[in-house]
Amino acid sequence: MPVIVVANPKGGVGKSTLSTQIAGYFARQGHAVMLGDSDRQESARLWLSLREPTLPRIDTWDMSHDYIARPPKGTTHAVIDTSAGLHGWRLNDVMKQADKVLVPLSASIFDIYATQDFVLKLRDVREKHGFDLALVGVRIDPRTHAAEQLQAFVEQSGLPMLTNLRQTTLYPQMAAHGLTLWDLPPSQAARDLEQWQPIIDWLQTPGGKK
Repeated sequence: MPVIVVANPKGGVGKSTLSTQIAGYFARQGHAVMLGDSDRQESARLWLSLREPTLPRIDTWDMSHDYIARPPKGTTHAVIDTSAGLHGWRLNDVMKQADKVLVPLSASIFDIYATQDFVLKLRDVREKHGFDLALVGVRIDPRTHAAEQLQAFVEQSGLPMLTNLRQTTLYPQMAAHGLTLWDLPPSQAARDLEQWQPIIDWLQTPGGKK
């Protein structure tokens, strides 16, 4: 069972957006998806409460903030939305279950510096637990100097940058109704689906723990 972890120690960088969208993609493919929430704000759980029961089913499971439980029997795909400030033994507890870890980044210089040490720690933890690790840009305007700074950080990290997701009101609009891109008419989300394709390809590529 693949376990996808979305992590960044900085709040407000799009972890819940990525987590819910990934869970929605797997659900639309007919998988038994569990969306776990280790964030004290419980953003993913709130999002699930707003989701219409007629949409592809996404379940959750009880997770304390001090322990990451395994999803219930029958789950085929698990997505974990982690809390800000993830470090120490909690970081290790999450990552030992991960097959793939996705780190969202914004082009803010403050977010870049806050994420820099975390990425170095993840690279060390990856040596122990053997998960795949990649970055994704969130709310990126490629025309800005901040985007250039982000690209420089990515190149220095030595990690793959899968894609840049644009700044758009579509994501908060979907979040307010528990929706994902794959719940919308394709014509309504064509540009964003195109931006997501590299993430989907990465998720579907065999890797992580054997």
